[in-house]
Amino acid sequence: MSDSTCPPAAAEDDLPRWYVIQCKGGESFRAAEHLGNQGYDLFHPVLEVQKKRGGKLVWLNEPLFPHYLFIRLDRVASNWRPIRSTRGVLKIVTFGDKPLPVEDALVDTLREKGIGDLNATANVYFRAGEIVEITEGPFKDLQAVFSSHKGEERAIVLLNLLNRQQRLVLPVAQLRPQD
Repeated sequence: MSDSTCPPAAAEDDLPRWYVIQCKGGESFRAAEHLGNQGYDLFHPVLEVQKKRGGKLVWLNEPLFPHYLFIRLDRVASNWRPIRSTRGVLKIVTFGDKPLPVEDALVDTLREKGIGDLNATANVYFRAGEIVEITEGPFKDLQAVFSSHKGEERAIVLLNLLNRQQRLVLPVAQLRPQD
């Protein structure tokens, strides 16, 4: 019986590589915290999203890849054994019985886009009061004030028509932030 927490075969290079950790349901933040406390180099990409809680829209940080995070490990120098028993961790993602490394370029791209930084505004949502431009339809190129989301794909905007603010429901895809 093979142990999936063992390092990959010796044929691979000795440079640290990114691997994927599968977390227990809803526990990726816990796993990231506990692995970080153990000194592991982690990347847990998150996005700020707006959701309805208790009848109100609130901003929450959610994992970009639910149940997964990235960990940087060296085949020789890193201690692989404690990972599987860390709170929130289910297993290291393997192919067969060998941990599957992820290309550095993938993690670099996510980091360049600001994904994973809890202070980043990397999201597809708009904030209430933000000026947006309508990109399609009969109101194309007009400015509106973003009011709220209506589900995941629609938004309510306030548009000045005939000297009055009119509420319009539009697809979020038809809006872009005003430059």
